[in-house]
Amino acid sequence: MIKEKIKKLAASCVDEIIAHRRHLHQFPELSYQEVETGKYIAAQLDKMGVKHQHGVAENGVVGLIEGRNPSSRVVALRADMDALPIKEANAVAYKSKHEGVMHACGHDVHTASLLGVSNILHTIRGEFEGTVKLIFQPAEEKLPGGASIMIKEGVLENPKPVSIVGQHVHPPLEVGKVGFCPGIYMASADEIYVTVTGKGGHGALPQNCIDPVVIAANIVVMLQQLVSRNANPAIPTVLTFGKINSTGGATNIIPNEVKLVGTFRTMNEQWRGEAHQRMKTMAESIAKGMGGSCDFGIRRGYPVLKNDEKLTINARKFAKEYLGAENVVDLPIRLSSEDFAYYSQEMPACFYRLGTGNVAKGITSPVHTNTFNVDEACLELGAGLMAWIAVRELGAKE
Repeated sequence: MIKEKIKKLAASCVDEIIAHRRHLHQFPELSYQEVETGKYIAAQLDKMGVKHQHGVAENGVVGLIEGRNPSSRVVALRADMDALPIKEANAVAYKSKHEGVMHACGHDVHTASLLGVSNILHTIRGEFEGTVKLIFQPAEEKLPGGASIMIKEGVLENPKPVSIVGQHVHPPLEVGKVGFCPGIYMASADEIYVTVTGKGGHGALPQNCIDPVVIAANIVVMLQQLVSRNANPAIPTVLTFGKINSTGGATNIIPNEVKLVGTFRTMNEQWRGEAHQRMKTMAESIAKGMGGSCDFGIRRGYPVLKNDEKLTINARKFAKEYLGAENVVDLPIRLSSEDFAYYSQEMPACFYRLGTGNVAKGITSPVHTNTFNVDEACLELGAGLMAWIAVRELGAKE
């Protein structure tokens, strides 16, 4: 049976997959800077004999594994490969050697897993029909997102996949388990940049000034109310300002200018557009009414990520076949975002979670922290399951 062959191959190459992960973890590269990462991936595919193109969206790599009758059906698998500007605090042998840069979101796991998938599927390519497109994508962590660039450069064409699947590490889920969520799964994410301008002066003489700090405070409070009182309760929405600073202010100095930086996230594209306009109008009106002015900028980010119902339900079924039903869980929606959403806007997509936590071993730190790590037992499962989902999506029998 092909499933048993995949499991045996995943087990036999797990040491190699772990070695890939540790190499990538030691040499992380930031978004749009993944030069050596791309070279490493291309070199590994060369060793396997997998056809590939290097340099898509500058540092991305796209491989093709052709089975029998390769044009009959094509499915795509995606792994992101960029790291974060975080200084690693883990005391491990494979700790980051690039000061201030760390694979704190598990993209090293994603890339290593997909290299494992490449090895497995290339080995059994005579036993399934169709083609698997391997997408090693740069720049997931930073707008405009590597997915959008790869799509513009034709990654979903020649050959055109009928569907795409991606996986992501999930520390709250114990290693050995995976999770799925059909339908709307992750939020859109927009960056907000606000500059409030007033008239500075002595802190003891506010009557002679137009205080941008007070204006900014009113804007923050009223925008929170706008969201809470205008968003449909059925549409999860969050507005967060994470940074407020002034130019030239002090305990006794009212500044001329205050800047706000935040994020707006929701799970409905129509409300997203409406909210953008309402926030801008309200902020500008508040500032004007208080004698100042407001430049309200919105940098539109990743769209809502929608897991295709049929594809995701099938993938969940395939996961139960491979792991057992007790190791497959249903996941709630989440207001974090992912540029995999761009693929989900183009074709049926499934983005699922790979359990990487191990409470007994103390591996519990969340992503985007300086102590994030994974139980590397997840790598055998991550490669094997993804390979199984791919061949099942191509039509292979259990």
